[in-house]
This record gives sequence, structure tokens and C-alpha cells, in this order.
Amino acid sequence: MRIEMASEPGSPRIPNEDYASAALPAAGRGGALVVLDGVTPPPRDVGCDHGVPWYVTRLGGTLLELSGSRRDRTLAQCLAEAIGRTARAHGPGCDLSHARTPQATVVLVRWDESAVEYLVLSDSALLLEGPDGSVTPVLDTRLDGLRPAARALPPAERAAYLEGLRNAEGGFFTAAADPEAASRAVTGTVPRERVRALAALSDGVTRWAETFRLGDWAGLMAVLRAEGPRSLIARVRAAESADRAGTAFPRGKVHDDATAVLVEF
Repeated sequence: MRIEMASEPGSPRIPNEDYASAALPAAGRGGALVVLDGVTPPPRDVGCDHGVPWYVTRLGGTLLELSGSRRDRTLAQCLAEAIGRTARAHGPGCDLSHARTPQATVVLVRWDESAVEYLVLSDSALLLEGPDGSVTPVLDTRLDGLRPAARALPPAERAAYLEGLRNAEGGFFTAAADPEAASRAVTGTVPRERVRALAALSDGVTRWAETFRLGDWAGLMAVLRAEGPRSLIARVRAAESADRAGTAFPRGKVHDDATAVLVEF
């Protein structure tokens, strides 16, 4: 088995708000991985004494422990408990009802000799490669469905519009302080023999396919397997630098935190 990961901040001056980890249990019969992409709040009051890096570290560590050690629980149950534990770790100065309380997107995968289980919440991505080389993306597309309406608004109003739809009915969901968000995730199970490799990607990496159109999901997976996560991120950085103004490829940030985890069985 090969597990390889890389993560790079969008700016060397700002802490990386992505999180990635993987575990192989002592029995050697399976494993688990977690990728989180912290939601960067505006530079204003967020109602919390902690930053996004603190949140993703606490949530990610708890998720890895639960998904690896509590195989009697579904991944959604693991996420709900991890959100609850992290919420309880906040202090009295934290307003967990605040719309900008620390939060993150989630990719959570667990496997053993018989099955691969997955959970995706918000706009990070999971790719599953079959024995024949076909690649199936597992995506939570609710945010994508809202972006056209946001683009129709004046630029100064777009962020507030999407923020009002986060963790709301008719909108999209992230892991924040309410364990109920776990029930909104995209989940499923695939027989282990139908997956020869998988990749978990924050949206700073999925830009390769979704923003810059450098290839399809199968093409992205091919680069990842042939060159590794660090090289894939370098390709994204080159595309970003070639269009710093976002004229050809509009996006919210010139560079975004970028994280990729590759597992080959």
C-alpha cells in the first residue's frame, strides 16, 4: 500500500487552514484518512477566541481517532461526535451560534479488506479509481448550485449571500459546531475490489480540473499517481501564477491552501 500526502498554504504569510492525516491500524487490515479545508472568515468578528487552524486540528485529530478505532460507528456518526467534542473544547468566550464560528469542509474515508466507506461534506473532493482505470468523483455539489446566483450579484454582495446560505436549509453545509451537519454529508460504501486507488483533495487542488480545466478527473488522478501530490500542487501554483489577476480564470483567491492525499491499494 502507498499513502502519500502534501499540503501547502496559499500564502507563506498566512497559516495553512487545511488538515490532512491518515492511519493504518495495528492489525494491518484497513485504514482511514481525513482531509479538512478550513473556511477562511472575513477579517472581522468571528465570535470565537480560536482560529481556523486550531479548529481543523482539533476536529481532524478527533475524526481520525474515531474513524480508525470505532468501526462499529458509521462515518456520519464519527463526524457528529467529532463536531460535538470540538464544540465542547471551545471556551466561554466563543459564540458557537455565530455564522463565522470556525468550520471546515470534510473528506473522510475508511477501508478494510471488504469495503471502502466515504463521507464528503461541502466542496472538497474524493476520487475513486477502479481496477479498469475509470475514475469516479464523489462530490457534494450543493455549493456549486448556488454560485451562479452569487455571480449575478455585485461583487461586494457575493460573499455575504453565500454566507447566509451556509448551514441553512436550501443552502449548503460545513462542519462547524452543530453535529446535525454530519447527517447532510454525501456518504456511501464501495466494495474494496472495485477500488485500486483513491484521492482526497481540498478545493485548492481541485482547481486543476474545475477552475483551470487542465484535464478531467481521470487526468488529475493520472498526474497524482505518476508524479505525486507535491507535483500536482506545483502544477496548480503555476496555473495560478500565470493568471494572477483572475482574468482568464475567475476565483476568490489568487492562491488557495492546497492539500492532496493519495492512497494506492
